[in-house]
Amino acid sequence: MAKAYSQDLRDRVLEAVEKDGMSRRAAGERFGVSESSAIKWMERLERTGSRTAARMGGYKPRKLDPYREFLEAARAAKPDITLQALCDSLLAERGVCSDTSMMSRFFRRIGVTFKKRPSSRASRTGRTSAATANAGGSIRG
Repeated sequence: MAKAYSQDLRDRVLEAVEKDGMSRRAAGERFGVSESSAIKWMERLERTGSRTAARMGGYKPRKLDPYREFLEAARAAKPDITLQALCDSLLAERGVCSDTSMMSRFFRRIGVTFKKRPSSRASRTGRTSAATANAGGSIRG
């Protein structure tokens, strides 16, 4: 992730615009920052009075966490339910739009995995096609 410019550089650009009467674009060019950065820094100064950088990044709450009980109950009622069916029921009953990848990440995070079928012994079917083709008598080295 990109880092914020230094406070010293930010102050020099803002002072050039405020005290020297330089345009925002010219100040950006003079100090080697983009025009849009100089413009946004001045807008922030005028709007909030702050010369410091705004917070970068941050916590974004997960969309499905408030519906954990609903989703766990739906899965408990029908253990073989598909992720798409869970998405559809969440939309129908709670009005929350989600997709299968979001649903999969949610269940993985709480420790639930979806298996296509329960674990079982290895299949006792015949040889694979590569082994069958090679069983014709000649040995390749």
